[in-house]
Amino acid sequence: MRDDLWLRRYRPASGRAPRIRLVCFPHAGGNAQLFHGWPAHLPDDVELLAVRYPGRQERLAEPFVGDMNTLADAVTTALLPHLGRPVALFGHSMGSSVAYETALRLEYRHGVVPRRLVVSARSAPHRSRPTGLHLRDDDELVAGVRRLGSLGSEAYDIPELRELLLPVLRADYRLIESYRPASPPVPTRAPITACLGLGDPGCDPDDVLAWSELTRVQDFALRTYPGDHFYLAEREAELVADITKDLEA
Repeated sequence: MRDDLWLRRYRPASGRAPRIRLVCFPHAGGNAQLFHGWPAHLPDDVELLAVRYPGRQERLAEPFVGDMNTLADAVTTALLPHLGRPVALFGHSMGSSVAYETALRLEYRHGVVPRRLVVSARSAPHRSRPTGLHLRDDDELVAGVRRLGSLGSEAYDIPELRELLLPVLRADYRLIESYRPASPPVPTRAPITACLGLGDPGCDPDDVLAWSELTRVQDFALRTYPGDHFYLAEREAELVADITKDLEA
């Protein structure tokens, strides 16, 4: 497997070998471009690896991944050549679940515990409540996404873009809504930070707080920000600064 298919690599500005690698996982319908502004806010010894899901952007011609296990297995394999330095994982929305499953694979299969797992705008896996949106018609699917926030949703009003983007969105929702984590949920030795937009209509704060059950109590932190489900767009600099603090902890 070519790791560069799966990972867009933003090398440290210093040109030196990175001290740590931050691996970022996009939301349903999203892509690696979500993180293109992050390197400007990171220390110059941190390398960012943005995950590229199949079926979009450079991988447009490739089939979508149909289930969580296949996706997390593939990302884990792509990360293996990059484990010579410590890694931390950040996931937004659906990406939080993919990051969690990747963290478990790194830890239990390869003996690598991420420096930190940062989950954003997502209930803990054992507290998620699937909405069944992937079974609805196109208009209902788009309306369900727009209820969460407006990031990029104007693209669905352009017929050519709507035709291109809707299959991606539906496939991602099918994946995350069919995801069934282990029961009871598997904990990780990685510290966990959970992030939440205070106006996010898609996340119950108690369900986000339940991520604390998957790590040691002293290794959990909750951060809240003004904004909706896509708070990270407007709060990018603040969020990345907080993640940087976590990497130093």
